[in-house]
Amino acid sequence: MQKQTLNLGGRLVSLDKPLVMGIVNVTPDSFYGASCTQALDEQRARIRQIIDEGGSIVDVGAYSSRPGADDVSPEEEKTRLTPTLALLRDEFPEISVSVDTFRADIAAWAVQEYGVQMINDISGGALDDKMFGTVARLQVPYILMHMRGTPQTMSELTAYSDLRVEILDYFTERIGQLRDLGLHDLIVDAGFGFGKTLEQNYELMTYLQDLRSALELPMLLGISRKSMIYRALDATPEDALNGTSVLHTYALLQKSVDILRVHDVRAAVECIEITQRLMQVSQPEDNPVEIHTRHSSY
Repeated sequence: MQKQTLNLGGRLVSLDKPLVMGIVNVTPDSFYGASCTQALDEQRARIRQIIDEGGSIVDVGAYSSRPGADDVSPEEEKTRLTPTLALLRDEFPEISVSVDTFRADIAAWAVQEYGVQMINDISGGALDDKMFGTVARLQVPYILMHMRGTPQTMSELTAYSDLRVEILDYFTERIGQLRDLGLHDLIVDAGFGFGKTLEQNYELMTYLQDLRSALELPMLLGISRKSMIYRALDATPEDALNGTSVLHTYALLQKSVDILRVHDVRAAVECIEITQRLMQVSQPEDNPVEIHTRHSSY
């Protein structure tokens, strides 16, 4: 039976209705330049926007994971995160906070010093062998993502013998390790755009519902304005909101997603509201609608 709640800093949050996680990007380097917020006033305005538009979680990232991005030292990552996490702790205690990092030391520091309630790891523990033990000790919800290699090499690592089987095996192995360590709250992210071609991303999208059912864990979907959308439309990230909403709607109607990680919070919230209404409408099996046609005689 899939768990329907998350413990976020002592607050039990229901997943009966999908949540929206708003991105706060504190790097100077992003595939979507409009998402970068380095000045503290810009970050304050961005966090307020996420809250006002219906976001439930803020995800703060200080290490760009776009393909080919430059490496960032742990010291620089911490320097970038510090003012934003202090701002969230001091001025926005009502919103749950996730930190996007693959480094165990950064994760522990963020949780212990700033009360961060969730860790979002793009590497699934592969880039720091201390990560699994750290999040299990901290007992914070952990987002386990599928990626091959690093942001610098992942674009070259897209050869799969069977995409679906290999991704399922990847998650099954790591979930087993985390359960053995005693971690309670675990969320799966299939890793769209990370070590996958355009075609593989769309194959993975059609597989989400089966993957979620097989793993029996909450699923996070992170496709906001990504290349799988703007490349398919011969467009740019700035033009990819409509395509993002289409894929959000598809996943929501398939009941294959519990958290949407997005740049555009209002649009994602509206997708959830509309799809929820659609799914609440049911046609009783024992009372089917009869369609009558009127025939005209000439």
